[in-house]
Amino acid sequence: MVLKVLTFFLPWFLRRRMLERLFKYELHPRARIGFAWVFPNKLKMAAGSRIDHFTVAIHLDLLEMRKDATIGRGNWITGFPTNSNSKHFQHQSDRQAALILGESASVTKNHHLDCTNIIKVGRFSTIAGYNSQFLTHSIDVNENLQHSEPIVIGDYTFVGTNVVVLGGAILPSNSILGAKSLLNKAFYDEWTLYGGVPAKAVKEIPMDSKYFTRKEGFVY
Repeated sequence: MVLKVLTFFLPWFLRRRMLERLFKYELHPRARIGFAWVFPNKLKMAAGSRIDHFTVAIHLDLLEMRKDATIGRGNWITGFPTNSNSKHFQHQSDRQAALILGESASVTKNHHLDCTNIIKVGRFSTIAGYNSQFLTHSIDVNENLQHSEPIVIGDYTFVGTNVVVLGGAILPSNSILGAKSLLNKAFYDEWTLYGGVPAKAVKEIPMDSKYFTRKEGFVY
């Protein structure tokens, strides 16, 4: 803990070197972490990736951000690492507490990502708006134990503001999840707008929509 606090207040060019040396993190020279408490067991940040101020990322086996992936301000990203001695999740030997963001994927501001099981966000996808919850674990009332399932967000997706996404959910590539929706199951049909509580297919998306063919993650 002392080493974490000491590195936290260093200028970034010194902080990056200390994080690499002390924690064996893999940080590209063009990656950057702001005034944020980011201490997973393993951290990989590719060129152009960025974590902004006031984000917390702890209790993770892995946080991996590929080229130009971004995490905005004020996000709470936590999990339950597999090296814990707790009795929780002992029935899931293949579980990984991880967040993986594909190339140019973006998590905006003030979201909660529970990475007790792995959350994957695909290339050029956007977790937009504010106050969304991605929850990979819950109590299994039938078995009376804590259980977790992964969440998969496909490539070139758009996730609207203030949604809830539960473990086991899949949002397929080239699709949209509408604002305030509850995604609690796996969907597989691309080019579809999903929405509602719980979410269901609402309508098809035109395949010539420019968001889904852009070459740069940031939308002006």
